[in-house]
Amino acid sequence: MGQSLTKNYIHIIFGTKNNFPFIKSPVESELHSYIGGICRKLECTPIKVGGYTDHVHIVCLLSKKIALMKLIEEIKSHSSKWMKTKGESLKKFYWQDGYGHFQ
Repeated sequence: MGQSLTKNYIHIIFGTKNNFPFIKSPVESELHSYIGGICRKLECTPIKVGGYTDHVHIVCLLSKKIALMKLIEEIKSHSSKWMKTKGESLKKFYWQDGYGHFQ
């Protein structure tokens, strides 16, 4: 048998640096969509992306082609750079080090 089948549903949570409430309307829904797009690009099907003003929750199907840490690294780095382009008040946007994940 030359095939592999994996179904790893994961729930990832991480927050903004110092829990600062950066994630507000109108950028909130755009950020969640942007993160979903990053997941799709990495073949990690997003199920739900949401959160609050100081953190995000991502539920996705982890691709067998990428390590969890690489997925999180890609999401955090690209979304952080993207957020900084969304206005003067977001120029100091950063994600906190670390994350939580559950399978």
